[in-house]
Amino acid sequence: MKAKAIMVQGTGSDVGKSILVCALCRILQQEGLKVSPFKAQNMSNNSYVTVGGGEMGRAQVAQAEAAGLLPVVEMNPILLKPTGNNGSQIITMGKPIGHMTANEYYGNKDQMLDIAKEAYSALSEQYDIIVIEGAGSPAEVNIKDNDIVNMKIAEIADAPVILVTDIERGGSFAWIVGTLELLNSDERERVCGIIINKFRGDMGILEPGIEMLEERIGKPVLGVLPYFTDINIDNEDSVCLDNSDRKLDNKNYKPSESKIDIVVIRLPRISNFTDFDVLKREKDICIRFVDDAQSIGKPDLIIIPGSKNTIGDLKFIKENGIADSIKGLAKNGAMVIGVCGGYQMLGNEIRDSESAESKITQIGGLGLIDAKTIFMQQKNTYQIKARLHGNQVSRSDLNYFNTRNEINGYEIHMGETELLNGTLPFLKIIERSEKEVCMDDGAVSDDGNVIGTYVHGILDNDEFRLELINCLRRKKGLSPIQPEDLSKVDKEKQYDKLADLFRKNMKMDLIFGLIR
Repeated sequence: MKAKAIMVQGTGSDVGKSILVCALCRILQQEGLKVSPFKAQNMSNNSYVTVGGGEMGRAQVAQAEAAGLLPVVEMNPILLKPTGNNGSQIITMGKPIGHMTANEYYGNKDQMLDIAKEAYSALSEQYDIIVIEGAGSPAEVNIKDNDIVNMKIAEIADAPVILVTDIERGGSFAWIVGTLELLNSDERERVCGIIINKFRGDMGILEPGIEMLEERIGKPVLGVLPYFTDINIDNEDSVCLDNSDRKLDNKNYKPSESKIDIVVIRLPRISNFTDFDVLKREKDICIRFVDDAQSIGKPDLIIIPGSKNTIGDLKFIKENGIADSIKGLAKNGAMVIGVCGGYQMLGNEIRDSESAESKITQIGGLGLIDAKTIFMQQKNTYQIKARLHGNQVSRSDLNYFNTRNEINGYEIHMGETELLNGTLPFLKIIERSEKEVCMDDGAVSDDGNVIGTYVHGILDNDEFRLELINCLRRKKGLSPIQPEDLSKVDKEKQYDKLADLFRKNMKMDLIFGLIR
């Protein structure tokens, strides 16, 4: 039986579509329904690897978890990973098919739409309800003819559309009216209600505006969701970093002696920044994203994250002084960890003779680890299980990790890194995509102060994260945290908390009515 559908579209990017789809998935699951998320086309460098080795957007992973499901690539059949200002790596059904400019991608629109339709049809046969997420705005008139993610998908799925706006930005009423005005009559008819997101203040002041809006557009406001900061759900795009950075003046920040100061280098093409979200939830830790040398300060740990254009981003941190700051701080005892592209930057050089990621064929690295990376067209995407390498477990100095538990995570990288002159690996991978293997991953400097790894999600392993925090605390002369003191993240409780907030502030009878 074909599933029913409901769709969340927005008046623009980063208005809250992903989080609302997450809430609806959890609520419908709580109602005893088989529900799946779906987003035809996602543009994000925040990605995940499924059990089958397919790559998809992180937002749909969170939505699948909220629905009580394992993520599959059909939930996000097309993923665009921007590599620069006018091009993206194209992932279809979890596998990369090449790099395209916007015009080249639009030239393949019909093929992409067929991929999206097939994926949606497969989900529709398995579930009662599909909660669909749009992208950007349905009223972008300059690219509307190429739409395969907003109203075109709503039409294919015959889905009623909820339009969400972000009132915190200001001008939300005009944004709603303007969006509806730019839709054609059939599209406008498909919009069945409005949700106002991120509201702070007195509802009594907002209510007259809601009444005028409903009268003007002839559609109900389904609810007003308050601004919240106490529910921890993965963000989709680096746009959210713009908002979080405003809360902290990085240039003038002075950490307290009791706090561990962690700096994440905000690369221009940063990817998988949610790898570090879990650190924000730990006690006595300040985590800062910085994109200039002056803001780095004297942190206890510097993290160089993944990148969708490793050579381009390495060139960026060299040109603006960040690279020199990292090397100087590492020399003076700050710990440095590189993940994926960040790991590649730690070595002596990176070569890309096949132009797999960049037009630049060779660049010198930071030289903090004796290694070199060679890019190839083949992309490695695996879920993995690993253990700390024996050389790391046997350490007895301040920079040792004592965890012997399995480490779970996933790889998403192009290129292989060769360790030189006896450089020691960091991990021993024992399973890749449910197949037993025995292979090294990453690297660690002789003093244990610089670490590189290809494994995303390594910090989500509670014991490993505890060991890292305690390693930093030992170096700072602080007492270690005991396991019972570590703040564990219970994702299920977070999804339930989100659902409760949504139910409390929405006209759920109207929303259920749209689905029925």
